[in-house]
Amino acid sequence: MNQDKLSLFFSNEFPFNKEGLEEFVATFNRKTYTKGEIILRSESVENELRFLDQGIVREYFATNEKEKNINFYTNSCFITDFTSFTNSTKTKKNQECITDVTLRVLSKEQFFIFTNQYNCGKLFIETIFQKIVVTKETEEFDHFVNTAEELYLDIMKSKPDWLLNIPQYHIASYLGITPETLSRIRKKIKLFK
Repeated sequence: MNQDKLSLFFSNEFPFNKEGLEEFVATFNRKTYTKGEIILRSESVENELRFLDQGIVREYFATNEKEKNINFYTNSCFITDFTSFTNSTKTKKNQECITDVTLRVLSKEQFFIFTNQYNCGKLFIETIFQKIVVTKETEEFDHFVNTAEELYLDIMKSKPDWLLNIPQYHIASYLGITPETLSRIRKKIKLFK
């Protein structure tokens, strides 16, 4: 089952040949984490590819004074900080398990051995970066031009699983508002439905 999600992801997103895909997927190891465990800490260097098979992970920035949620992973996808991974630089991000989580993990060393063998690593990294840049630019623009209420309405439409599975105080942090303000927004939206 776990391999199937990873195989399906690559079959849909990247032009690996079938032999290369099967071999590549087989090199990933399964890791499980419990709710509350930290997967990635800021100031560390990303040294593994992580594919989310099951569970929910929050990604956030943190200082001594505050935290700001920047993303939630609820579907099967890669959750690696690719900037840190490809450039061997320290990440600014943190990742924490909101639920129990199952990941498929591949070390950086194993990834580059495999991708050099199949000459597909460059395309994989370029494609991932393109998607990240487009997504980030859209999210940054939306956070700049939209009100918290408009952002919440967008989450209701495009990411309803967030509202079902992620604690409201995390959603409030993502929106840049207090939980009390989020509660008022939710009440207002219910009145107009």
